[in-house]
Amino acid sequence: MRVAVPKETLPGETRVALVPETVGQLVKAGLEVAVEAGAGEAAGFADAAYREAGAVIAANAAEALAGAAVVLKVQRPQDAEADRIPEGATLIGFLQPAASADLLRRFAERRVTAFAMELVPRITRAQKMDALSSQATVAGYKAVLVGANRIGKFFPMLMTAAGTVPPARVLVLGAGVAGLQAIATARRLGAIVQAFDIRPAAKEQVESLGATFVGLTLEEAEDTGGYAKQVSEDVEKKEQELLTRLVADADVVITTAQVPGKPAPRLISAAMVEGMRPGSVIVDLAADTGGNCELTQAGKEVTHGGVTIIGLTNAAAALPVNASQMYSRNIAALLLHLVKDGALHFDFDDEITRQCCVAHAGEVLYGKPRAPAGAPGAAG
Repeated sequence: MRVAVPKETLPGETRVALVPETVGQLVKAGLEVAVEAGAGEAAGFADAAYREAGAVIAANAAEALAGAAVVLKVQRPQDAEADRIPEGATLIGFLQPAASADLLRRFAERRVTAFAMELVPRITRAQKMDALSSQATVAGYKAVLVGANRIGKFFPMLMTAAGTVPPARVLVLGAGVAGLQAIATARRLGAIVQAFDIRPAAKEQVESLGATFVGLTLEEAEDTGGYAKQVSEDVEKKEQELLTRLVADADVVITTAQVPGKPAPRLISAAMVEGMRPGSVIVDLAADTGGNCELTQAGKEVTHGGVTIIGLTNAAAALPVNASQMYSRNIAALLLHLVKDGALHFDFDDEITRQCCVAHAGEVLYGKPRAPAGAPGAAG
């Protein structure tokens, strides 16, 4: 069975779906892996390393995809790429299904079976496939480095001959995977760190990393998978009142709050930004989905009243070596979960397969009930 890894075409995307280490594991499992020439170059993985791991190096995307039963990608295919995926093949990658209705219909028309990495369920069996978490770890780390680089202060407290320099104050909004990594990174750099969240489980996790928890804890704010969900207007009002005080005291604010499949919650208003000290920095990791700050512009750095707001997009691509290594392990684990005796086997009674499959057998499955295959009304 041939597995194809084309080069990513989205501008700014430096990651690759498979690294040589993981290619070797798939080859040992009996799979043929074809990698487009230069696919790993931006992430520091040369064609020679893939060849040594057992991959076939294809001269271009068309050659890599020829005869492929499986196509592995990081980003969802662009229009031209989607048309090159062999009819009836299986595609795995970050597909952004909530914003990809036309693409999913195209997959269904060409009987492409598509699996969205962002829909892997948050269960113990699927932890090694959880690409959202692995890439959020990279993003949280990078966000703090960006903030530390832009602020005109030291992060740690310094005792010098010129006197004592107080530490920077960092506020992290959202204590999911990205937020927790941001907290840990800021603490390692010596900052005083506060963290805001509204999920009950967040308080213990924040405090275990040495930060001060300053959020609300509401059962209604967490779904069954552990992700944040939208809350009532009364809760939003309480959030705003608390955040106004917290944001004003911070030197660096890292925002990470997102609700799967929906626009990012607006946590920081323009008025809050105006209450911050000149020279302060906001790094918004939710910029891709609208931003947690009212003034955020995706992919841009803007200044308002002396405060810098950085709309960080595709942050994981800024650290492509480790991001690719982690993602490669995630996507390979999902692929091997789908392979039985050297062939693809789709068991829709299995929660992992059922939850992340968005198109199959000529039908768009995303948004439809996710009951087991044998249940009444379930998609086959």
